[in-house]
Amino acid sequence: MSTAGKTPKKRLDGTGLIEHDPWLAPYAEALRRRFKKYQDRLAEITRAEGSLLDFAGGHHYFGLNRGFNDGQPGVWYREWAPGAEALSLIGDFNGWDRHANPLVRDQFGVWSTFLPDEQYANRLVHGSRLKVHVDSAIGPIDHIPAYIRRAIYEPQANAYTGQYWNPPEPYQWRNPVPRIEGSLRIYEAHVGMATEEHRCGTYREFTQRILGRIVSGGYNAVQLMAVQEHPYYGSFGYHVSNFFAASSRFGTPEELKELIDTAHGMGLLVLMDIVHSHAVKNIHDGLNMLDGTDHQYFHAGPRGQHPAWDSLLFDYGKWEVLRFLLSNVRFWLEEYHFDGFRFDGVTSMMYLDHGLGRAFTSYDDYLKFGLDEDAITYLQLANQVAHEFRPDAITIAEDVSGMVGIARPLSEGGLGFDYRLAMGIPDYWIKILKERRDEEWQMGELYHVLINRRYGEKHVAYAESHDQALVGDKTIAFRLMDADMYWHMSKLDSNPVIDRGVALHKMIRLITFSLGGEAYLNFMGNEFGHPEWIDFPRPGNNFSHKYARRQWSLVDDPTLRYHDLNEFDRAMLALDVQYNLLADRLIEQIHVHEDNKLLAYRRGPLVFVFNFHPSRSYPDYRIGVPDPADYRLVLNTDDFWFSGHGIVQAGQHYPWQAVPWHGRKQSIQIYIPARTAQVLAPVR
Repeated sequence: MSTAGKTPKKRLDGTGLIEHDPWLAPYAEALRRRFKKYQDRLAEITRAEGSLLDFAGGHHYFGLNRGFNDGQPGVWYREWAPGAEALSLIGDFNGWDRHANPLVRDQFGVWSTFLPDEQYANRLVHGSRLKVHVDSAIGPIDHIPAYIRRAIYEPQANAYTGQYWNPPEPYQWRNPVPRIEGSLRIYEAHVGMATEEHRCGTYREFTQRILGRIVSGGYNAVQLMAVQEHPYYGSFGYHVSNFFAASSRFGTPEELKELIDTAHGMGLLVLMDIVHSHAVKNIHDGLNMLDGTDHQYFHAGPRGQHPAWDSLLFDYGKWEVLRFLLSNVRFWLEEYHFDGFRFDGVTSMMYLDHGLGRAFTSYDDYLKFGLDEDAITYLQLANQVAHEFRPDAITIAEDVSGMVGIARPLSEGGLGFDYRLAMGIPDYWIKILKERRDEEWQMGELYHVLINRRYGEKHVAYAESHDQALVGDKTIAFRLMDADMYWHMSKLDSNPVIDRGVALHKMIRLITFSLGGEAYLNFMGNEFGHPEWIDFPRPGNNFSHKYARRQWSLVDDPTLRYHDLNEFDRAMLALDVQYNLLADRLIEQIHVHEDNKLLAYRRGPLVFVFNFHPSRSYPDYRIGVPDPADYRLVLNTDDFWFSGHGIVQAGQHYPWQAVPWHGRKQSIQIYIPARTAQVLAPVR
């Protein structure tokens, strides 16, 4: 019987990825194994807890929650600490008496106590300070409860303490989640360093001063770093101590909710940089040794230590660790109305060697050898929780390895992320900026690097993120212009270093934006070429905030080129709004000329022409075009208002000619000056 024209039977065993990548066929059994492990764990959770979302509701059970006991209203406190000998809740509500409120252990190692309103309503109040006193094999230690929702730094004790957070008037949400225009255009931001003053900024200041900048710049999503509480400011938020607590150094939970609510009202989605790849080592502030063992939340011994990050590694195979982390995913969506997550350090999670020094040259590296299978299963479950709780939630994987199927649906055997970061792109820009003269840049290689991504998986393209700006590294702007930025960024000043740097800054961003992915990301301030690096207050810099802030006055000054770089960034992002550019899968190379340093390609209806040559301009250069239509110049990196030279007239029309060229039946002739790029749209 003929099968012509019939739709292939859908694979339901985790091998659906082979439909997109036939080279995976020899690895079908490995894909089945990965999928079965995920399904088995999901079935186990469902049998025991009723559903995955019920399992991911641990924050409604553990920690401090209002409830009833034998009909009496009050506050339950529960803590999983199987290795502990005794627990007691202490705080200003009981005079920090380590004997007043002992907890009782159940068969699963969960300790609990109930504080009835009749006795504690006027003592355990909103904002009460508290900890849990733990007796264990390592002695008595006061810890912060694992599920605490608020932790504050107390200078007199040089330590953090928990707070019972139960506002008498809960935050009232005003705005629905917006429907965004076009694809994701993400503004990566850090609340603390978003102020120009030499101090730590706040949620409220970010709401009042920064959200408007993001919207006017053309971004439709803001990705917030360092949200989860972290004792060391200089960790950029990546050494988390209290996973359910919004960082108190920036303000209160209600002020963070107001930030998110206001962003929604302005048409912005709000993503969270969530850290489930590791945790801070601090014993008193975090999860380490909470029950007196090194294997409660983390792997015991060397496997529990990250050799490069000086942090602890979760044991994703443990039931209560899964509950803790999956509940954390649900919590931030539920309590704070975040719209999704960028999962940090996914590469480190998936491989037993954390991907350190591994080349990833074979599918064996992704599917056979050195895998942390429990971590991979956790990531699949985390994506299921996020999308079950919020079907429109967005999840992004920070993975440098290129893991097979990381951004494909769970039903196909993928890991379920919506996007993966195109992490090879910024690495490539750093490499050629450091190692090659302009004349040595290879156009064909550049094009290939920017389009080299797994078919059918959506990527977030970026030229640089916060990673490329940290102390010891340099932003692209600083690599291009260095100290000249201090003295020659005035539009009235002529300087060859600045001219080159400004020109390439725009071109690097435009080619990355237009070729590199299905979404785009920029780190706060880099859109206008923010000078210097990022260095948080620490002993080595006398606790200075000089490099942990954003100098908005530079971009607000219309006499400086920073202002014009910002205007270019806005115009570039508008291409996605007007032409739905990033969602368009149609990408075709038109022309590459290595000696002339010319590259032309099509994405969607638009034609992009880049001249990377440092000195050669090309009048009447013939370019083959896809459509028999005149083409109009819709964006020119060289316009006056972008700190260019304005050699080509704005809005220039290029008439089409029935002259076959570059494999097309028609062509146009354009003037493309040195170190400029033009975006052309067909005139309909």
